[in-house]
Amino acid sequence: MTDLTPSPDRPGLHVSKPSPNAPATGSAVCHCGASATATGDTQVRALVEGYAANHGAAHNRTGR
Repeated sequence: MTDLTPSPDRPGLHVSKPSPNAPATGSAVCHCGASATATGDTQVRALVEGYAANHGAAHNRTGR
């Protein structure tokens, strides 16, 4: 399987939850240089919401 972890060369968001009982993990890298990781369902949910609101496609909407 291909490594799906975001990097400065391949910015994006990756979330994993291998089973219903395992905690979610997530990582995000934006083309602006911002990066973050999270562990646990609540923290990963906040990471996804923050990335969607402030990075990734949000830069295209605001021109930042």
